[in-house]
Amino acid sequence: MNISITKEELQQYTSRQLNNFFPDKSVIDLKEYSHLIDIALDRMNYCFQKIKFNRYNNNGETIFNHLYTDQYLMYVWFLSNTIWKESVNISLASKLYALNKALHSFDCMYDTALPEIFMIIHGSGTMLGKAKYSNFFLALQGCTIGSQMGKYPVMEEAVALTAHSSIIGDCHIGKKVSVSAYTNIYQTNIPDNSIAFRNKSGEIVIKNSDKSYSDIYFNLP
Repeated sequence: MNISITKEELQQYTSRQLNNFFPDKSVIDLKEYSHLIDIALDRMNYCFQKIKFNRYNNNGETIFNHLYTDQYLMYVWFLSNTIWKESVNISLASKLYALNKALHSFDCMYDTALPEIFMIIHGSGTMLGKAKYSNFFLALQGCTIGSQMGKYPVMEEAVALTAHSSIIGDCHIGKKVSVSAYTNIYQTNIPDNSIAFRNKSGEIVIKNSDKSYSDIYFNLP
């Protein structure tokens, strides 16, 4: 992976952010977690290999620019999840989760089971709850995945949420389903290869579609 700054500079950069935002007695030096940063970067590298855009993957070389906020958002989440999985340092994982909320208005807990391959675009205001996610998941700004009475959605591969859409409750969302802007799916199953949108009357319409919005962004199998 081609990174815009060295790994050591990246460690310092994120450490300073954490210590400035959360100036408690626990001073953070991510040098202590260097091997976990390697794991997080490896996971992100694998994810970026499946993304079509040349700002992420240019002729087979993955790219991470710490000042490209969509990418940094994903890095902070990968790091929080890796630290939670590998070290069970809940305090540090919590601070990274909170850092993503502070910097990007992106709300996704460190223990949420996002898939190996996903993409967040313009992630401000997006909240991803503890649903079942599958690879090639895509979410834009203002999206919500949430529960109803403790039941979360189950999503198959290549589900895409466009701006300000949501999936709530006990739903099964099939492969290559796209949810259009400002469309709210509540306690509703959607079959494979469909697009869901809100018509002029405000009704939710589900139609067959050969292409998912995820086809634009990922190299789907």
